[in-house]
Formats: sequence, C-alpha cells, structure tokens
Amino acid sequence: MTIIDLTHTVTNRMPVFPGDRVPRLSEYRDRRREIVHYRIEASMHTGTHIDGPLHMIPNGRKLSEIDISRFVANGHLIDARGSTALDISLLDGHTIAPGDCVLLYAGWHEKFRTPDFYADYPCITEELAHALVERKIAFIGIDTPSPDVAPYNIHRILLQKEILIIECMNNLSRLLGAKEFEVIALPPKFCSDSAPVRVLAKIQK
Repeated sequence: MTIIDLTHTVTNRMPVFPGDRVPRLSEYRDRRREIVHYRIEASMHTGTHIDGPLHMIPNGRKLSEIDISRFVANGHLIDARGSTALDISLLDGHTIAPGDCVLLYAGWHEKFRTPDFYADYPCITEELAHALVERKIAFIGIDTPSPDVAPYNIHRILLQKEILIIECMNNLSRLLGAKEFEVIALPPKFCSDSAPVRVLAKIQK
C-alpha cells in the first residue's frame, strides 16, 4: 500500500485567498518546564481546507455535524490540465458511484507559492456541478483556490446538497495512473463552517 499526502504545509509565509489574513504560526518556549508550544491564528480557509454547507448555505450544517463516514471515499482522479473551464466532458469514461469522491487535477498546485495562484484559475461549470450532484458524490477536491468565482454559484449548488468541497489540494499528479485509491480527508472537529484538512490517498498495490 502507498499513502500519498495531498495537503499543503501551513506556514507563516503561505499564500491566502485575497482579503484573508495571513496565518500567524508562532512558537512559545516555556524554559521553566522545558516544553515548546505552537499557537496559530488563521482563517479556516487557509491552505488545504474543506468547505462545509454553512459556508454558503443559510442554516446549513457545520462540519462538526457531518457524519464521519462522509470524509472517506473511493476516489476518481480526473486530469483537467489545460482546461480553461472544468466542464461535464471531463466525466467521460468515469463510472462514479454514490458516495465516491472526485479529484480534479488542473496542475494548479505548481503555482501555489506564486502570484499567479489566485489569478485566472479554471472554474467548474454549472453543468458539471449538477452532474456531480446527480451522482451523489461525498466530496470534490481541486488543486485550485476555489471551484468558482463570485457570486459563487458552484459552491451553492454543491453545498446545498451537502457535497463538501476541498480546495488547494497538493500532489494530485502522484495519483496519475492509479486505478483504484481511497481518499481520507479528516478535518478537526471544529464547530465551524469549514476547516483545514489533512488529505491522504491510499493506493492498494
């Protein structure tokens, strides 16, 4: 079995969505007790994170209210490199069952620490979003900052049906050629709309 980390490391110097605060990760050394503490102040949408229903849906559920089984799913990697729009044609040749997850690999993670990361990223079309709703997937993951731009209709289409959204994924290229894999995307059990998430893919050899 191979385990692949699909998560960006959180640091003080990491990029954040325009308008968000840069995370403050600080070290505190208690020399009397010879221990080290770290503290963090950051948006729940820092780095690799998962959006829950409350993020865009009034009275939507918080992540802490979502059943734990929804964060583990059989995965489908879709190679979307070179696409200016992520449309329904990307599903051609993929048999996706209810409860599976879809990972869209746009090659965007390579721009993560550059000024271009938050500019002109490819967005999901409404047709593709509705197709994913029809397939009743558990969650979708992308290596771009967001599946859409304001007014965030794609967020609302997916989150209205409690299809969770993982943004800013990393290392999706390492899943190319994997026939079957499982994705584990466990956020801390914060009582919040969204949260940072450590995402792993398990490939059975």
